Amino acid sequence: MLLTLNNIYKGFGNRSDSTYRPVLQDLSLEVREGERIAILGPSGSGKTTLLNLIGGLDYPDRGTVQFNDEDITRFSARELDLYRNRQIGFVFQFHHLLPQCTLLENVLLPTLVHTGKSERQEKLERAGELMKRVGIWEHRNKVPGKLSGGECQRAAVVRAMINAPSILLADEPTGALDMGNVELMAELLLELNQLDSLTLLVVTHSLELAKRMGKIFRLQNGRLKPA
Repeated sequence: MLLTLNNIYKGFGNRSDSTYRPVLQDLSLEVREGERIAILGPSGSGKTTLLNLIGGLDYPDRGTVQFNDEDITRFSARELDLYRNRQIGFVFQFHHLLPQCTLLENVLLPTLVHTGKSERQEKLERAGELMKRVGIWEHRNKVPGKLSGGECQRAAVVRAMINAPSILLADEPTGALDMGNVELMAELLLELNQLDSLTLLVVTHSLELAKRMGKIFRLQNGRLKPA
């Protein structure tokens, strides 16, 4: 099993008084390599919190998050850095590209750490290959402010893919796009899944996007239920 969440509890606030708010309660999930999973749920239900736990950006109050049978909650700071950099790709609702950098520079940002000199040419070639695949190579020397939202979001996906991660965590990746670009983004995610054996976990309000995934779960009362 690529990823296993066992009996996850997570809340916010002071656990000893009334400010504590439970978000995830006894949540479990198994994810196999190459699966496509969509997670639906209202705002505030804990969808982003769940992705943050999987991505090693936060810790559960109780339970384990296992990647290839290793509990990431027990990783050292350096091991977590390597896990996030090499195994996880993040895509958010807004592209979060650095406005002063070109598209190519933005795409290569994750390669600046934990990458030796011998790998840099390889990463540059991969950036070119991916940018050509998604149709933004001709814009590589432009800054984000000169491009459309759809083009910037495609660049964000390429940035997430530059280190060939095992899992792509997408948090409302089409939330800021028009209908035409929603379809393009759905096709791109499916292509990455099929050609690169990329495992997808997509949080979305879009039923159209969710239906393109292999499994759909709804997050309710802190637990995942098949939709």
